[in-house]
Formats: sequence, C-alpha cells, structure tokens
Amino acid sequence: MTLTVDGEPLLTFLIASIRIVAWIAVVQPFSSRTVPSMAKVVLALGLAFAVSPSLAGTAVPVDTVGLLLTIVTQVVLGLAMGYVTSLLFSAVAAAGGLIDVFGGFSLAQAFDPLGMNASTVLGNLHQWLATVLLFVSGGYLIVIGGLLRTFSAVPIGQSPELPGGVAVLTSVFEFFFITAVQIALPMAAVLFISDLGLALLTKVAPQLNAINVVFPAKIGLTLMLVGLSFPVLPGVVDKIVERTLEAMAAMVGAT
Repeated sequence: MTLTVDGEPLLTFLIASIRIVAWIAVVQPFSSRTVPSMAKVVLALGLAFAVSPSLAGTAVPVDTVGLLLTIVTQVVLGLAMGYVTSLLFSAVAAAGGLIDVFGGFSLAQAFDPLGMNASTVLGNLHQWLATVLLFVSGGYLIVIGGLLRTFSAVPIGQSPELPGGVAVLTSVFEFFFITAVQIALPMAAVLFISDLGLALLTKVAPQLNAINVVFPAKIGLTLMLVGLSFPVLPGVVDKIVERTLEAMAAMVGAT
C-alpha cells in the first residue's frame, strides 16, 4: 500500500500553523507554563486544519529564500496580533495592580513562576477572573475565530500592508489605560478619600503613629470593598473581545 501526500497543501498547512503558534506563544492563558508545549502545538495544528480548506488555492513559494521570507512573515504577523491581544486583556490585571497600589497590597508583589513575571495579589485575581469570564461566556471562540479570519485577509505567501499600524497601536494603548483606570476608579476613589481622612486624623492627633494606623486601615478597607470592581468585569470582557477583533482586522488590512 502506497500513501502519497501532495506537498504544496501540506506545506501551506504547516506554514498556517506557524502563524497560529506565534499567536498562542504570547497570548494568555495559552502562553502560560500551565499549558504544556505539546498542547499548544496540537491546538495550533488543529486550528490550522480548520482553516486549511480556505487556503486550498493558495500559492506558496517553494524556493529557499521565498519560503524563509514567508515563514518569517507568518511569525511576525502572529506575534504582532498576539501582542495586541495580550495587551488588551492585560488591562484588567493592570486595574487590579492600581488597586494594589492604592490599597497597600503592592508591597506583597511576588514573582509568578507560571507567567514568568512579577504580579500583585489583586492584579492576579482580576486577571484570572477575566480569564474565567472569557471562557465561560465563549468569548475565546470569538477571538480565535477572528484570528482564523485573518487568513482570508492575508493568505499564506502574501505580506500585509500596515498603513495604519501606528494608529492601531495608539488606539490599543489608549483603550488599555482608559479601561484599567475605569475598572479601578471606584476603589481608587474610596482609598484616596480614606487617605485624606487618615491624614486629617494624624494631624488632629499627632500622638497617633501614622504607620501603625494607615496600613492596617487601608488593607482592611480594600478587603471589604474589593468587590466594587467585579460588576463591571463582564461588560469589560465583552468590550475587550470586540476591540481585539477590530485590532487584528486592522493589522492585516481587513478594515
């Protein structure tokens, strides 16, 4: 029995998986060390298999220079879209980090061996809450679907035109900062007012040791009112998914 495989469709399939692997490598939670490397590869191959029918008529260069250029293009495109996606979803963690700063929990910042970065208590909590909401609501399917649709805008073997690349990054950073501040604003406002009250208290009663009063009071107030930011998270996750689709489409010139 002889099994023959057409080389060009197989090559197209493998190159498509490279773009997906590059995207997965930088997007949380897929990039976390909790997800095995083999699982990431299998997921990328499965997604490439799902998009392969739309790439049936794609012409892939078979010469060495053209093939290497195509592979590099797919890696750069996947990393760029993955970076934008990761930045948008990290806005929730940034909001938790702001709450940590105002509430005094930033002193407990520690190194996260899974994410390979420094994380704060409430920042990590908000990040995981956003991840859970993303999977429970099915938003991750929409984001992955947006990634697969980029193959229609920029097929294998073509280079994307990025006339508005700077505008996309500017818009993403603007959304990142605005979203982080809006999520953390209720808690930040309460903690700021508490700081003013404690400052006036120490001014009226100088015999009080400010260090012994301020930090326990702020930590206790933060623990009691940390839920103020939770009700807005579902709407924020939906908005982030929408902006992620728009940003990836803009990066490949689909809009």
